[in-house]
Amino acid sequence: MAIFKKTTKEEKAPKATKAKKAEGTTGLGERVNAIVRPHITEKAAILAEKGTYVFEVAKNTNKIEIAKAIKALYNVTPVRVNIVNLPATRVFVRGKNGVKSGVRKALVTLKSGDKIEIV
Repeated sequence: MAIFKKTTKEEKAPKATKAKKAEGTTGLGERVNAIVRPHITEKAAILAEKGTYVFEVAKNTNKIEIAKAIKALYNVTPVRVNIVNLPATRVFVRGKNGVKSGVRKALVTLKSGDKIEIV
């Protein structure tokens, strides 16, 4: 019966903590992946003059992760982050039906005097 039952206790390996996981990253980690690209439109340019910048962000990010990503990429601290989810829409182009994919946008407001250079 000893063949089927373990007679000694095996020590379990300690689980990796958040601090140990963070040591292996470059510091930017997954936060940089939160921002997909700047959303460059005429309306976004008008908002940028007022200190609000528009970015397309990943679907699974929240406001805190977006704020950390902006701070890591552009070295500015956001005052406010608003998120807008635009749904996918049906389109009819060249005689065929299709789907225009939805997007998640983040409107990042900076304090007066701070700027982001978007090329």
